[in-house]
Amino acid sequence: MKKIIGLIAFFIAIGMLLMLVTHNRLAGLIIIALLLFVGYHCLCGD
Repeated sequence: MKKIIGLIAFFIAIGMLLMLVTHNRLAGLIIIALLLFVGYHCLCGD
């Protein structure tokens, strides 16, 4: 469980870093959707 939380936190940090670089709302929404998908896949995937 700690590995999953760590992975999610890592991807959230990457997303926040990319938001600082891009300043684009569309890119932010794409990054958020990607992070949600990865988090869901890590938590609920087989």
